Amino acid sequence: MPSRKLIIDGREIEADDSLTLLQACERAGGEIPRFCYHERLSVAGNCRMCLVEWVGAPKPQASCALQVRDIFPNKDGTPAKINTNSQVARKAREGVMEFLLINHPLDCPICDQGGECDLQDQAMGYGRAAFNRFRENKRAVEDKYMGPLVATTMTRCIQCTRCVRFATEVAGVPDLGATGRGEDMEITTYLEKAFASELSGNVVDLCPVGALTSKPYAFNARPWELRHTESIDVMDAQGCNIRVDTRGREVMRVLPRLNEEVNEEWISDKARHACDGLARQRLDRPYIRKGGKLQPATWAEAFAAIAARVSTTKPERMAAIVGDLAAAEEIKALKDLMVSLGAKNLDCRQDGAKVGGQRQSYLFNTTIAGVEAADAILLVGVNPRWEAPVLNARFRKAWLSGNVQIAGLGVRSNQTYPVTDIGADVATLEQIASGGHMFAAVLRDAKRPMIVVGASTVARADGAEILRLAAKIAADTGMIGPAGGAAAGGWNGFNVLHTAASRVGALDLGFVPGEGGRDVAAIVDGAQKGEIDFIYLLGADEFDVAHLGRAFIVYQGSHGDAGAHHADVVLPGAAYTEKDGLYVNFEGRVQRARRATFPPGEAKEDWAILRALSDVLGKRLPYDNLDALRAAITADAPHFADRGEIVPHGGAGTTNWGAVGSAGQFDTTLPLGSAMTDFYLTNPIARASVTMAACSREFVTGSSGAVSGSVPRAAE
Repeated sequence: MPSRKLIIDGREIEADDSLTLLQACERAGGEIPRFCYHERLSVAGNCRMCLVEWVGAPKPQASCALQVRDIFPNKDGTPAKINTNSQVARKAREGVMEFLLINHPLDCPICDQGGECDLQDQAMGYGRAAFNRFRENKRAVEDKYMGPLVATTMTRCIQCTRCVRFATEVAGVPDLGATGRGEDMEITTYLEKAFASELSGNVVDLCPVGALTSKPYAFNARPWELRHTESIDVMDAQGCNIRVDTRGREVMRVLPRLNEEVNEEWISDKARHACDGLARQRLDRPYIRKGGKLQPATWAEAFAAIAARVSTTKPERMAAIVGDLAAAEEIKALKDLMVSLGAKNLDCRQDGAKVGGQRQSYLFNTTIAGVEAADAILLVGVNPRWEAPVLNARFRKAWLSGNVQIAGLGVRSNQTYPVTDIGADVATLEQIASGGHMFAAVLRDAKRPMIVVGASTVARADGAEILRLAAKIAADTGMIGPAGGAAAGGWNGFNVLHTAASRVGALDLGFVPGEGGRDVAAIVDGAQKGEIDFIYLLGADEFDVAHLGRAFIVYQGSHGDAGAHHADVVLPGAAYTEKDGLYVNFEGRVQRARRATFPPGEAKEDWAILRALSDVLGKRLPYDNLDALRAAITADAPHFADRGEIVPHGGAGTTNWGAVGSAGQFDTTLPLGSAMTDFYLTNPIARASVTMAACSREFVTGSSGAVSGSVPRAAE
């Protein structure tokens, strides 16, 4: 790329023309304060805090709004001189800070931003030591309503417009804007409506002052009281990197961590605010059903009740189902225990998804970051805005680049970017597969086409047939590159978008029916017919547990949800913030969640419960600690050793795309579409959350929302 020489603080550097002067100065070692500038947002140039001295220029320059290509050399041909810490620059910044503090209230003792406020920090570094020269009354601004998640104190606002630019550019929901000019300028939602985005909580992180704060977290804690633990989000299958902040045994808040390849620096509102559900509806002791009611019991009594039932049950009449939030450790332990008992009726696909077998056939092979390189995308029966909000922001980012065509089969049009609606009929997918549809030509002509099949689509009765068609489209339109996938340096446009955090890890570990074994639907059917007598539910709540007939049900989980209500024995497990665990996201990346606090009461880590139970059952599992368990996991699936990385799948010949899915009859009466009816209430933790319940009322079933299962009308 073209570059230009500059002398910054006496040091000569060569900077790309495309960089802003602010970026060039920071790469040269300078420290540039800023309020309005953010690397992922467009340049506004509002705050003027980033002023630097361009030697020879008549006045200080706003370094965020000036690109290197705009810095011309001196008349004698020598590089331009930029000073970031000269007397001119310091005086200019002091003046800007003095202006910013004219109206800003002295709210620091009561402001939730206190202790992590950019304005506080920069006032200490760049403010004037002398008294303020302004004696006029401070202005006051009326607070605005932005919904159940974002609290406003707009008198503190410095009009940096970060929130407005995030809403418009990243979230794709232009609900925020500015009215008025000069001192009368106000940030508002126009019609006093809620900020209808699944990513709305990120504006709190972006706000450099205390104008926008977290409403559920208001007045709960100060940042210096909290213990920070790096972990992984499990509210969807993307595996966003998060930081869990705790005080004592209580999770106070969840914040995003930077990971350019997974979530950049954003997380969904569910990932951020469902944490209050960790303290509600918790299972904190074992229970045994006696006389039709669950009664408290000891661990020994609970294990004895399970052992008594197992001893009288034949292996072919046993079953186990893994839930959506389970980590790899307990999945491996449960599989080994059930296999040692001779059981083959194992499944991790509560929704009945017809996936499994070859690893590439159930992954999001393009990778999350790879979405930005796509130039044609076909969405099949998926609602990415609800099923993976942070991934949806990547789709929007790709669309903003202007180089991608997006079409949808059974996709709602309000995805924050234009989607060409080509219907919701399976017959249309058949036309694309045969090359008879106009979008088939778009995919063939594209350099990097991709197809995204939704979890609800592969969970249909004809899900395997649809998966076969999707694989055929991928193979026939050039989506499968010669290197066998983006992770191996090539292109692979075949993608399945899972919604369960445990799904890919469980499939990797083979938690599927053995030869002659039953899947979830067959287990439920067998239980109703009296052919299944013993069912072990590992946090499995997302299917109709009430239809398990008279089977003896053991439920192991963290919350008193559907599974626990119908169980005969309840074993209290740990939530994702209370254990060390490995999770595999939908692109196949193994990531480690770390324990931030301890389970309540007598609850234990899930793998440890299964290890202790195996002793009582006389089938002792061969690992006594996490290291030994993870070694066993790696022996089964070697890619678990490569934490944080996407393991290359090998060449194109490693996957037989013709064998993906199966041939059969399609259900032409059932339109394609997402089965997710409420983004905010998708798992036991979210359903126990008061905050998520308020969001559901506001955006899905209440005054601001549309009919159940849709995105809010306000965002359309």
